Amino acid sequence: MGIEATGKLHTIFETKQVSERFSKREFVIEMSDNPKYPQVVLFQLTGDRCAQLDGLNVGDTVSIEFSLRGREWKSPSGEVKYFNSLDVWKVEARRTGASNSRRSSNGGDPRDAPPTDYEPRPSDGGSRDMDDIPF
Repeated sequence: MGIEATGKLHTIFETKQVSERFSKREFVIEMSDNPKYPQVVLFQLTGDRCAQLDGLNVGDTVSIEFSLRGREWKSPSGEVKYFNSLDVWKVEARRTGASNSRRSSNGGDPRDAPPTDYEPRPSDGGSRDMDDIPF
């Protein structure tokens, strides 16, 4: 079962080659469900998924899908510790209306509008149109 979260990229770390066959990339998201107490949470991508952060910047709003993983570790002295990790499967940039000044009045990107196959009616120089429509 996957868990979803949305937040603002707070920190992006470089990819680390942990072993010959294992790499990971960590990043931090600031989640502000309660603006008075924002949470900064560390997530990780592994393997080929590390590239999903390429092209994203600190401050970008993202949605992620991840799973909660846990493991037990026993030290050489016999002490037992437990570790958790938030393993991300998918990272997607989110667009926000306030930060995207190119949005049209219907909420879409004007570049997505269908092309017009007609010429707009020329202006009559500011005088009122001479048709029967009252508006």
